[in-house]
Amino acid sequence: SAWSYVGITWDHPRGYNALSEAGRRLEKKGSPLSVHWEKQSLEEFESRSIEELCARYDLVVMDHPHLGAAVARNCLQPLDDWLSGASIERLAETCAGSTFQSYYYEGKYWALPLDAATQVMALRLDLLGNRSIPVTWDEVLQLANHVPVVLSVGGPHALMTFFSICVALGEPPTSLDPAIVISESTGRMALKLMAELISGRSEFELDLNPIQIFERMTQTDEVACSPLIYGYVNYSDPRVYQGRTVTFVEAPAACKGGRHGSTLGGTGLAVSRRARICPELIEHLRWLVSDNAQRNLIPNFNGQPSAAAAWSDPDLNRRWNGFYKNTLGTIQDAWIRPRYPGYIEFQSEGSALIRSGLGRGRSTDEILQSLQDAYTRSRPLRTSSQAHPKP
Repeated sequence: SAWSYVGITWDHPRGYNALSEAGRRLEKKGSPLSVHWEKQSLEEFESRSIEELCARYDLVVMDHPHLGAAVARNCLQPLDDWLSGASIERLAETCAGSTFQSYYYEGKYWALPLDAATQVMALRLDLLGNRSIPVTWDEVLQLANHVPVVLSVGGPHALMTFFSICVALGEPPTSLDPAIVISESTGRMALKLMAELISGRSEFELDLNPIQIFERMTQTDEVACSPLIYGYVNYSDPRVYQGRTVTFVEAPAACKGGRHGSTLGGTGLAVSRRARICPELIEHLRWLVSDNAQRNLIPNFNGQPSAAAAWSDPDLNRRWNGFYKNTLGTIQDAWIRPRYPGYIEFQSEGSALIRSGLGRGRSTDEILQSLQDAYTRSRPLRTSSQAHPKP
C-alpha cells in the first residue's frame, strides 16, 4: 500500500489484539494506509531503551515514565506538530483521570492516551468468607490475618507500591522537595506496612509480576486479595473465569474517606521521528482514541480503554463485573510518576533495593537511605539539586 507503518506494543491480549484488529480493518477496506503491529514482552518493555524502539518502529506504545529519556534524545514527534489544538483539548477533557496529562512534558503532549490503568485492589470475593471488603490499609492488615494477601512487588512494582502507600499517607513522593524521594517519617510508615504484608512470603512470590498474580488468582485459590496491583480488566470477565472471577475495587486509603493511594500506569501511543506522517495515519490514530473505538473496538478485542465515556459505560461495566465504575475514584486520585531522563533506571534499582531490603530484614532507615542515594544518582545534574538537605 502507499503508506505503511510498523508499530511495537506489549505481548498481552490487552496490548495487542485491538491494535492488530484495527490494522486488519484498514486492509479489509482497501485503505492506502497499512499499519502492522509487532509485540514484545512486558519485561523487555520495561527494560529496552525507548531510543532503540524509536529507531526501529514508526509507532511505539509506551509508558509515560520513559518520556524524559525519549524527549531528551529527540525520539518522538510531539502531538502538537501533527494534531489540531482542538483535538488535543478534546482528549484532555474526555480522558479518564490524568491519563492524558501524564504524556504532557516540557510544554508538549507526546503520546495519545490509548489505555488507562492504575493500581487498584483485586479480590476473590468468594475467598473472603463473609468478611467485608477492606477500604483502609489497617483493614488490609486485619484481612491478612485470615486469608492469603499477596503484595505486588516484582520487577518495578515494589517501588510503585511504596510510592502509592506514601500517596495514601498524604505525602506524594518528591512533593516536599524535588531532590528528596520521601520524608523519613512517611517512608518508614510505608516500609513498615509493606514488611508486615510480605513477612513469611517466599522469594518466588516476591518476584511475581501482576499478570502472574492474576493467573494464580484465576487458576488457584491461593490468593484472596492483592491490595495494590495494576488493574487488568481481562481478569474480571465472568464469561472467561467462571467461579474464579477477580473483583476490582478502589485502592486502599490511609483512613476512610482519604485519598486512594495509587500510581498511574496505562499506555500511550507515540509517533517516532522516523515516521513520515500522512493524513490517513492521523485519521487512523485519532479514531483509535475516539469514544467510538474506545467503547467498541478496544473492549471487544481485549483492550482497556482510556476514555472516561468507556469507564462510565453501563454496558461495559455489566460485561466486566463493574471493573471500571468500581475503580474510577482511584484513577481520578492517581499520582503521576517523575519522568526525567534517568527515572526508569531509578525505578528498577529502587524497586530491587526495597524488595531485597524487606526480604532480608534490613532496617527501614537503611533501605530509605539507599533509596535516596539511588534517586540522587539518577537525577540529571542541576546546580539546585546538588545541595542535599536532610528532610
